Amino acid sequence: MIKLKLLCLSTAEQGCSLAIVDGSDLVCEEFWTNRLTHSKRILKMIEHMLDKRACMELDDIDGFIAAKGPGSFTGLRIGISVIKGMAQALDKPVAGVSSLDGIAFRFQYSSSPVCIMMDARRDEVYYALYEFKQGRLVSKSSEMVASPEKAIAMTKSTTLFAGSGSKVYKSIIEQKADNPIIAHDFQDHISAVAMIQSLNIKDSFLYDCDTILTPSYIRKSDAQLQFGTKK
Repeated sequence: MIKLKLLCLSTAEQGCSLAIVDGSDLVCEEFWTNRLTHSKRILKMIEHMLDKRACMELDDIDGFIAAKGPGSFTGLRIGISVIKGMAQALDKPVAGVSSLDGIAFRFQYSSSPVCIMMDARRDEVYYALYEFKQGRLVSKSSEMVASPEKAIAMTKSTTLFAGSGSKVYKSIIEQKADNPIIAHDFQDHISAVAMIQSLNIKDSFLYDCDTILTPSYIRKSDAQLQFGTKK
């Protein structure tokens, strides 16, 4: 297995997750959530992490990874633009990872199915159902956007619920799910490290067509819905 230095970023929700790994070793990780927009903090976060914490130059990074959605349309565009810009400037490979995977793989040793629900506003959630066995992904449903009730209906037994939507609709989950397990609040955010874990760090993932870094919005933006434009 090739030992790669990777920089991974998620700006899919209000929180911003950033990590650098060296092969299977975590060099450093940061998570920030405040009222600052992503555009005002990302470059400073990256510069500080490289210089002060990892003691690396940007050119030392072998590849870049970003959350490609679903999530905030503006947040995704900012993060993807930054990652693509650095990769292009340095002529380094780049990959995209599902935002939902960036939460689900925090629970890859769960013995129960894992339902990830991100708040999509308008009384809907982005969601997918995962099953893991001894840390490996066994199955994953399609990523969809729908009412929390529809997401819950996919679960047939004791299931672990995580993600921002699991807190917004906690009461509905408790009423309709079969003996649900609800993750702690601090486990709901998209983790840059979990995003890297989801790729299994195989030699070819940076060049895999399944990880091409293009936004995955799942549904149309408010502007598209309002003016009836095509996706």
